[in-house]
Amino acid sequence: MDLALLRTFVTVHRAGSFTRAAALLGLSQPAVTSQIRTLERQVGRPLFLRQARGVTPTTIGDELAHKAAPHLDALVEIAETGLDDDSSLRTLHLAGPPEFTAERALPALTELAGHGGQGLALRASFGTAEEALEGLAAGHHDLAISTARPRGALLTATPLCDEEHVLVAAPSWAERIEPWRRRKGAPVLENLPVVEVHESLPFMSRYWASVFDSRPAASGAVIVPDLRAVLACACAGAGLAVLPRYLCASALARGDVVALHEPAVPPLRTYFLVVRTGTLVMPHIARAHEWLQRAAADWC
Repeated sequence: MDLALLRTFVTVHRAGSFTRAAALLGLSQPAVTSQIRTLERQVGRPLFLRQARGVTPTTIGDELAHKAAPHLDALVEIAETGLDDDSSLRTLHLAGPPEFTAERALPALTELAGHGGQGLALRASFGTAEEALEGLAAGHHDLAISTARPRGALLTATPLCDEEHVLVAAPSWAERIEPWRRRKGAPVLENLPVVEVHESLPFMSRYWASVFDSRPAASGAVIVPDLRAVLACACAGAGLAVLPRYLCASALARGDVVALHEPAVPPLRTYFLVVRTGTLVMPHIARAHEWLQRAAADWC
């Protein structure tokens, strides 16, 4: 059985789509389709069921993937290990949300490159969870940090850490509402201007649903698509904001902002470390993946 056909088959099995597999393999879609048909003729059974969106493996297809994928991954590891000696520079392409990637992931990976990851160069891209996962699936990135767990077999996700969300505002706002805050709770907070990353108020809405079991009635006074800018505006007195605790911890300690509410169970959001299935056999990706998991133990 041709190894090239098996490689294409495993890629399609993980991608769930001829189109996506073609992009990952650097082939045309007709070439991928032709290779799968050739393999199906050799096996004597259909390996995939064609659907309106992508393909679904048959029972025989699943069995073949289960048998073939580990061996193909091992061959990739052999090839990559030969390239990954002390004299070669490997580049790790990372994608993730701008704030978390800049404040958490990149400092940790820079430490890896400086101390335990000789020969590792870093390239980072910022974007939404959807953009990061799409870029990873298309082969543009090696590693993605996402707040969404991907579906399907193409991508493998590992929980990395949880972030706690805090409702904050400048001290002037806290002093203004303090006489009513303890009695009225959420209603008095809804009269304050809001600083957010999007008009839909995603952080505020998630906080209100989790803590107050309701939806916020406020509208955005300042909308800026970066949580670091949200923090700066909140410190300047533009309004209240919901921010990750790691991002606003220093501002809270300095008194630039204060926590307006301390729920018994604070809202949390989980970050996932995501790779294309099978690529952890590549040493530079495996090192970065393990290093970030170790670093994340100190972030919680």
